[in-house]
Amino acid sequence: MSPSVPPTMDRPHFIGIGGAGMSGIAKILAQRGARVAGSDSRDSETAAALRALGVTVHIGHDAAHLAQDATAVVVSSAIRAENPELAAARERGVPVVHRSDALAALMDGTRPIAVAGTHGKTTTTSMLAVALTALGLDPSYAIGGDLDEPGSNARHGEGDVFVAEADESDRSFHTYAPEVAIVLNVELDHHANYASLEEIHESFETFVGKVRPGGTLVVSADQAGAVELTSRVRDIGGLRIVTVGEAEGADVRVVKINPRGLTSEVTVLLDGRMMTFTVSVPGRHYALNAVAALAAGIAIGAPARNLASALANYTGVKRRLQLKGEAAGVQVIDSYAHHPTEMAADLEAIRGAAEGGRVLVVFQPHLFSRTRELGVEMGGALGLADASVVLDIYPAREDPIPGVTSAVIVDAARAAGADVTAESDRDAVAGLVAGMAKPGDLVLTMGAGDVTDLGPRILARLGS
Repeated sequence: MSPSVPPTMDRPHFIGIGGAGMSGIAKILAQRGARVAGSDSRDSETAAALRALGVTVHIGHDAAHLAQDATAVVVSSAIRAENPELAAARERGVPVVHRSDALAALMDGTRPIAVAGTHGKTTTTSMLAVALTALGLDPSYAIGGDLDEPGSNARHGEGDVFVAEADESDRSFHTYAPEVAIVLNVELDHHANYASLEEIHESFETFVGKVRPGGTLVVSADQAGAVELTSRVRDIGGLRIVTVGEAEGADVRVVKINPRGLTSEVTVLLDGRMMTFTVSVPGRHYALNAVAALAAGIAIGAPARNLASALANYTGVKRRLQLKGEAAGVQVIDSYAHHPTEMAADLEAIRGAAEGGRVLVVFQPHLFSRTRELGVEMGGALGLADASVVLDIYPAREDPIPGVTSAVIVDAARAAGADVTAESDRDAVAGLVAGMAKPGDLVLTMGAGDVTDLGPRILARLGS
């Protein structure tokens, strides 16, 4: 057994092991030598990738899946109390560990970089993981999405740096004690857990307060919520603050972002010197994520120019403006965007790459609570598309809320003058979109739910 496996985690059982966050922790533990098992509601490519590492993956949830010698049961906030495996663990006295605590234990003895923010966490974490790996630093990392293949969301490296996505949705990022923290933006979201923007700010303040003495906060100089956070944490002793962005006074100032099709060329002013590097994904927001990654890598000790060059190795992560294919002259792209700010940013990026073609969107709202609070803004964001198809709400972990449906979004979009169609039948979407699309158009499947599965079906229908 590797000494880097935390106590009680040598024979863990993960409930919901196929999820992005859970599978990453399971993968790292398996690579460190733990005997890992778990269950998920359905089989998947991620489950297959875990099995290839020797992980036991059960499909479905049953108390019998929990091994007699399990030393811990790992859960996320999405796991309900009535889950039979969780109930069996409590009945038998098996320790129940939250996902964030398991990840924090894996960070012990490393130099953690924790990436937080309402949007952009997965992309920025991925950029850092790819760039630091390209520099030969062999970091460990845990990302909320796959880089290039199922199971590539996490890795145990032999280097001393650990790059991790820090999730604010359930306050679990308070568990971490990073050497470097990144805060990309602070906005109101996750309405089931936060009642106000003030609660969000307090939560991010707590996260920043966990930065190790002498550590660094890399924070946006442009986004209003991040600027407010900076003003709140300036007096924390031993905290070095590095601001990044286009604002005149930013410590790492973005001087120019030059779009070049599906890439961007970024020029920054750093320590009085200009430096230009390439970001191999489209969009201003991704360019700004890359600059935050650059500042964090420098804070951990990576040479600035080498790091800037290495960032070009990042070519995207699954579901973040991922090209799924092309058929009949139509490109189909998958977007994870589900918050109005993310939706608008991705649509603006794709508009810049469309080269005269239309932008068509298949949007699936994610969560009833988010739709209740931000549905009107989602509808407004869809006004940036030439035409949209809106599906029913993807519930994920939530129960329905009376009166909250995707009609909230459709009505707001139409009120804003958008061309939008409501479609409850997922099986009808591929034919509907194929009938709308023309050569040169771009189709975005957009949302955090299973709308991603429609991309291949649309391509098949276009090809026929």
